[in-house]
Amino acid sequence: MALEFLGSSNTSQGGGCPSFYRDTETGDIIVQGVGLADPAKRAQLLQLKPGEDAVIVPAALFEMHAGKVTGA
Repeated sequence: MALEFLGSSNTSQGGGCPSFYRDTETGDIIVQGVGLADPAKRAQLLQLKPGEDAVIVPAALFEMHAGKVTGA
């Protein structure tokens, strides 16, 4: 599996995340970012299974890189 970097935002203090990647074999999108730690918000997630997690992605990141993620 090779990952293709699609883009990141400038919302983190280090400037590196959250970031989008595409799996070049499957086309799946991988999101790197800060996990959702707020217990009240985590409790609202539907059917969060073992091994799954939630990642916070600012709306601006989708706006900045939507074409790359959707292939448009």
